[in-house]
Amino acid sequence: MNARETVIKIVGVPQHTPTNEAITTFAPVNIALIKYWGKRDDQLNLPVTNSLSIALPTKGTTTTIRINHTTHDTYWLNGESVDKNSEFFNRLHYFCDLFRFHPSYHFDIDTKNNIPTAAGLASSASGFAALTLAFNQLFRLTLEKSELSILARLGSGSACRSLWDGCVEWEKGQREDGLDSFAHPYEAATSFLDSIGVGLLIFAKEKKKMSSRDAMLTTVKTSPLYSQWSKHVEQDLTDIKRAMSQHDFIRFGEIAEKNALAMHNTMLTSEPSINYCNASTLHYREKIWALRKTKCPIYFTQDAGPNIKLLFQKESLSVVKEEFPSAEIIFLSR
Repeated sequence: MNARETVIKIVGVPQHTPTNEAITTFAPVNIALIKYWGKRDDQLNLPVTNSLSIALPTKGTTTTIRINHTTHDTYWLNGESVDKNSEFFNRLHYFCDLFRFHPSYHFDIDTKNNIPTAAGLASSASGFAALTLAFNQLFRLTLEKSELSILARLGSGSACRSLWDGCVEWEKGQREDGLDSFAHPYEAATSFLDSIGVGLLIFAKEKKKMSSRDAMLTTVKTSPLYSQWSKHVEQDLTDIKRAMSQHDFIRFGEIAEKNALAMHNTMLTSEPSINYCNASTLHYREKIWALRKTKCPIYFTQDAGPNIKLLFQKESLSVVKEEFPSAEIIFLSR
């Protein structure tokens, strides 16, 4: 089954023509605690492992979509027209084609991120999740969240996790058609997360040189460490869930940080070697490790980009503000 067939399987033949009204939706970014890194199917974005993330409810993508009556789509990102020769334009156009239920349908899409784009802060996840929600409303599909999660996954794998607040687990699934690979809230983490803060250390806003998609493909194909990745993830998932159920923040932080470092170390052994870190990344890692020895338990996670996300408890807020004055603080309690 290809991506278009997946959409038809879930949506069928839409019962309504698209509304003429403009539809605006929002989806949050999600920060992976246990990473998604590697696919068993590139077109359907089916992962090799489960993954676990937390949403940042105030950070993400706002997308407005409407039907236009010309002969082509128009795409805008943060107030600027998307370059027709860019990878982002091609990804948007591919995704829109999945929902082009009639050749005459063309879309105006205006999307805005309140985080840097393509800088390792999950803007693709929130972007394709918001666009999926917008198509659901535009065509009045009234799909279930699990179905929307599958559809969002076709645009960007981790977008399937950006349809909820709180902690979310993405099931890798077993089926070749991917219809059992979708995300769902991990409710058991809710009370634990009420005491957790995230500090965004954004020191690199420019677009990264290699996309996550390309880096993931290179890692899977060439890293000698990748053969052990799925075993590490399986154990890390079990351990971090136990830590959250026991409200053991230190163990929680250790596992999240270890998983992020394992992903980056695996990338470093790829051919060519992939290094998303810069001098600031390394500086903040060292600072966090030093603070843990002298002041309070602060941990970090890092996605496919240089920027760092601090993980800490509310009682450590004063230390975080003092030591990381540039960090944007977000608490996860709902």
